[in-house]
Amino acid sequence: MTGPSLSLSKKLTHLKRVIETTTTTEQCKSLLEHCAKTKSLRTTKGVHAHTITLGLLQSHVLSLLTAAYALCGHTSYARKVFDELPERTLLSYRSMIRMYTQKGFPNIALKLFGKMLRSDKHKPDRHTFPYVIRACSDLFLLQQGVAIHGLTVISGYMWDTFVGNSLLSMYMSCGDKEGARRVFDAMQARTVVTWNTMISGYCKNDSPKEALMIYRRMEDAGVDADCATVLSLLPVCGCLKDFEIGREVHSLIEQVGFWDSLSVRNAVVDMYVKCGRMNEARLVFEKMIDRDVVTWTTMIHGFISDSDIKSALWFSQRMQLEGVKPNAVTLASLLAACASLPHLRLGKCLHGWAIRQDLQADVNVETGLIDMYAKCNCFRLGYQVFAKTSKKRTVPWNAILSGCLHNELAREAIELFKFMLSEAVKPNDATLKSVLPAFATEADFRQALSIHSYLVRSGFVTRTEVATGLVDIYSKCGNLDNGHKIFNGIPKKERDIILWSTLIAGYGMHGHGETSLSLFNEMVQSGVKPNEVTFTSVLHACGHAGLVDDGLCLFNFMLRNHSGSLRTDHYTCMVDLLGRAGRLEEAYELIKTMTFEPSHAIWGALLGACVIHENVELGELAARWLFKLEPENTGNYILLGKIYSAVGRWKDAENVRFLMNEVGLVKTPAQSVIG
Repeated sequence: MTGPSLSLSKKLTHLKRVIETTTTTEQCKSLLEHCAKTKSLRTTKGVHAHTITLGLLQSHVLSLLTAAYALCGHTSYARKVFDELPERTLLSYRSMIRMYTQKGFPNIALKLFGKMLRSDKHKPDRHTFPYVIRACSDLFLLQQGVAIHGLTVISGYMWDTFVGNSLLSMYMSCGDKEGARRVFDAMQARTVVTWNTMISGYCKNDSPKEALMIYRRMEDAGVDADCATVLSLLPVCGCLKDFEIGREVHSLIEQVGFWDSLSVRNAVVDMYVKCGRMNEARLVFEKMIDRDVVTWTTMIHGFISDSDIKSALWFSQRMQLEGVKPNAVTLASLLAACASLPHLRLGKCLHGWAIRQDLQADVNVETGLIDMYAKCNCFRLGYQVFAKTSKKRTVPWNAILSGCLHNELAREAIELFKFMLSEAVKPNDATLKSVLPAFATEADFRQALSIHSYLVRSGFVTRTEVATGLVDIYSKCGNLDNGHKIFNGIPKKERDIILWSTLIAGYGMHGHGETSLSLFNEMVQSGVKPNEVTFTSVLHACGHAGLVDDGLCLFNFMLRNHSGSLRTDHYTCMVDLLGRAGRLEEAYELIKTMTFEPSHAIWGALLGACVIHENVELGELAARWLFKLEPENTGNYILLGKIYSAVGRWKDAENVRFLMNEVGLVKTPAQSVIG
């Protein structure tokens, strides 16, 4: 109708003239099809007005009007015309479903699709299915998505690439990687979008290795990567910390010419940062002509992760000097740096800056401030920040509960948790991770029953991490039976090393060494590999119960099969175990076999045993090491004095007192160097 050289205004004028002279339905249809293609709301309204004037509002014209308004994105006009249709066509249904899906109303799109199917007049086509599938994806409705997948197979559209790509995206969005893989393997034709969907889908579903395998298959198939491919692949390399593949992708980007995209350059910087290659990240950063807040924040976060706080702070200053305004994410990263140092003064400066920039109400900044003040042992200021929050979001509650735990305020954490529930804020896994240790610290059986009851009602109790917390709480309360019942309620294949270790430690804590050993053996036989914490718990249990030979047997098992797990705590347990049994020479021989320097705890265990068994020679040896490692610990001098007093060496005991005076130490009250 109009030549491509005509300007937009000329086109509209021409269309108006045509509309004014139009007298046939076919010409109206042609105009409306043109309106739909150009997505011009103004022209569509004009055509609509003239069709009313000319009395041409027939069913097919109304259907085209619906499609034109829908493609223009005007939901109210499209819906009004659609509702007035005497007979709805496939085009009208398809246009409305597409519009509602694109406008973020997937539930309405699915309702319309259901109406279309129930009318039994129209069958969905290759242009309808992708938007219905996307609606399921947006709502994470996997079962409905599977049902629609079945319809595509029955209708014969399963082999359409556009439909297949939509199914891949839906399955990945709903976390069904196997479903996506089955669709992918069945597809007869794959475009670059197909491969990209699989790569990004695996990445989002915490399967970076599978994403990398798909990329390799894509290369083998001779499919050229596009910008979306590298944007999906770079996070995979960062997640895997695979520097070599990341550098390979970086080279590809420069060869193919994707370097002009700022998002690609930012992704390259982020990949190097996550791979721990700050030098490479900085080289890319310095070569960039234009940088946005994402670029700077990525570098700052990288320096913080690399424990280079000085560079992070310098970059934040440089960023502002170059006219780039930090955002809430930048500020949250800097607050995390202050928390890790800890650096209260700098944290307060950042708090002031957040207020001046009106960022203090951002949830990331709120959480960062609460955490920073807690880690800097300034809980009061953290609570003041928390008191100003909306109280409706879970994340700030988690931060304040974690802060209570860090500052050993168990009772306050429990009261805050109760307040959180009264405010109808829904706890999540992070909430329970912060609050359950507080119940364990308080060791109040009534409180334990109360939290157990809540966890059962809310459905959290079936989770292994939560069950572990409850076992710990009941163990600290001395109610091992309840703890063991919870343990038994967890399926065997879901019992992890932390749950086993907690139950073993609970029995050991209360002197049930044989039960601890029995549980340890049961754990090993079930295929769960013990870690250093488990070994420490069992060795402690043997020590408390006096099971010397069992402890030695376990320690020798560690030497043979888990020598890499041996830590200072394990040797301390063994020295204490042998020492309590009076086998002091064996304890000393064990110390001499250590491949690393004995700690003050190990020598302290030996000295304590020497006091019990009045062994002066080894006591003096252990004390000399302790005076060297802990010169200001008065307890070591007092223990040596007790050994001398016990064997009647009063002069030596007096000398120990003089030695304390010489080094400027004052003994604590109610302790005596001479017994």
